[in-house]
Amino acid sequence: MIRTRFKKVLLVAPEIFPNQLLTDYTNVKHISATSSIFPSIYEMSPDVIVFDYEFMGKDMEKTLRRIKVNKFYNKVKICCFKNSVNENTDSFLKVLGVDHLIYREDLSQTTKSKSLLNTFNSVIDASIVKWVINVTQ
Repeated sequence: MIRTRFKKVLLVAPEIFPNQLLTDYTNVKHISATSSIFPSIYEMSPDVIVFDYEFMGKDMEKTLRRIKVNKFYNKVKICCFKNSVNENTDSFLKVLGVDHLIYREDLSQTTKSKSLLNTFNSVIDASIVKWVINVTQ
């Protein structure tokens, strides 16, 4: 079972995500339509939202701005999974309210630093992040 850091996790990723992996976990809800993000947030009141940056595309900025403007979403932590580092994009996402950026290359390295692992473990269980990595490959 997943060690739960947060009681409720909303995962916004493509439909190819293996739903059978989530059947045992009631704390994780997967959505694959950008139009259902806000109804799902309202229904679920998640503690953390994990966005797949490539999946969100142009809707990412609009969604982040809407989340940060509304006080209802104040306590929601936002994570963004990206394939690679881009300083301009990453700094822009931070300004828009992304709390943690997760990169594929950092997770796929065989030697990981303790600080990197501690950062991910403090945010969300690594198995959920690994699922997101498998989706985008």
